[in-house]
Amino acid sequence: MGNDGGSIPTRRELVKEAARALTSSQVKESLNEQQEYHWSHDPLTRKPLSKPVVSDSAGNLYNKDSILEFLLPSEDGEVKKEKAEEVLGGRVKSLKDVVEVKFEVDESEEKAPNGGTGRMEKWICPITNKELGPGAKAVYLVPCGHAFAGSVVKEVSEQICLQCNEPYAENDVIPILPTSTTDIARLSLRVKTLKEKGLTHSLKKASGSKKRKKRAEKEDNGLNRESTDEAKAKATSSEEEKKAFKAPKPKPATNASNGIKNASTASLTAKVLAEEEARNKRRKLEQNENVRSLFSSRDQNPKAGNSADYMTRGFSVPNGSKR
Repeated sequence: MGNDGGSIPTRRELVKEAARALTSSQVKESLNEQQEYHWSHDPLTRKPLSKPVVSDSAGNLYNKDSILEFLLPSEDGEVKKEKAEEVLGGRVKSLKDVVEVKFEVDESEEKAPNGGTGRMEKWICPITNKELGPGAKAVYLVPCGHAFAGSVVKEVSEQICLQCNEPYAENDVIPILPTSTTDIARLSLRVKTLKEKGLTHSLKKASGSKKRKKRAEKEDNGLNRESTDEAKAKATSSEEEKKAFKAPKPKPATNASNGIKNASTASLTAKVLAEEEARNKRRKLEQNENVRSLFSSRDQNPKAGNSADYMTRGFSVPNGSKR
């Protein structure tokens, strides 16, 4: 009975319980399922992975054939390319953006346990002989592409590939299908640094990097020329300022007219000034009569007779007296 048009159910009646958050065990199960799928299937074509297998900068695995089909131009596959772009996330623009991963195959077991629906080959670490898959952490090296267990690379002190003896950098150890946030952040930072250097994921030069370098060099040369021209202009201006500062300023021409433009008035003023100067000289040379009266006009040299009895003035010594 009910729900036949006579009654309308409400939200409370339809939804009895709210959606619960996934538990940690459920999250682990979903992650394991995703890892198993990506370790065994190509996300572009959803076909089982088979050699040759390539990986992008994020550590994802693809069949090389599907990457080639994506890169080749096609008239019918625009919709497929758009879907593939969503999966790739702009990480693959050419074959230089992928590295072929060289897995060691276990020849003793060639069939998949799920009736042939998954990967037909069993990939193992060439050093530990352990299976590489969702249960164990695996890595590969750039640029050689040899895959190992993560513990093997950590234990090796020398940064040399154990298969081909090719050296590698610490940042070129790529985890396969990483799940930890630290590994994902490290890989994204590696891509940025390689782009700044003009390199791809496979450590090959990116297409168009030479043109960018030439443009950058031209811009740098233009900036250097402008800076040199500015420096030269500043130097010349400073030298001109120094010369102008050292050069003596021209003295104003002293004219007898003292700024009077008319010639007749200028000559009259010059005569008047000359007469005033002559009068001043005469006044200085001539002495005042009051000052002259203080001095006698007679001979100022004293006579010998007057000065002879200076010590005996007012006292006369009689002649013939004994001293």
